[in-house]
Amino acid sequence: MKSIRFDKTNALCGALFVAFGLFFALQAMGLETGTAFRMGPGYFPLVLACVLILFGLIIVVQSLRVEHEGIGPIAWRGLLFILPAPIFFGFTVRGLGFVPALFFTAFIASFASSRMTPVMAVVLSAGLTVFSVLVFSYGLGLPFRSFGPWLGY
Repeated sequence: MKSIRFDKTNALCGALFVAFGLFFALQAMGLETGTAFRMGPGYFPLVLACVLILFGLIIVVQSLRVEHEGIGPIAWRGLLFILPAPIFFGFTVRGLGFVPALFFTAFIASFASSRMTPVMAVVLSAGLTVFSVLVFSYGLGLPFRSFGPWLGY
């Protein structure tokens, strides 16, 4: 008798996606969903929960087809630079303002790559900041303070 071989890590990941998706779908069903044209407060969470369930099912099915390759070493450098970046943004966006907080957040996160140079990090951070200001402040009209009270504005 041939044993069934599957990727346990992906199966567990897919099962967690399905479980979280079901949990949030049940929570969203308690809210008014409305229609696609007149969305209620539960519509978007329900759609996201269904997408999460779908992704989970796809991952579970793929885990039955593909054998596990093994997990490589942990990318400590990436963890040390990427995880603190949004925390820094959250703590400084009100005090520094949107522009400097975003610039420094991108600058911090850019060093997750060992190939990043300081000049490239400044250029990348400046480009991302300009793009974000154009999209969020001017394109979407969101009321962000560009520079905050910590800088005297």
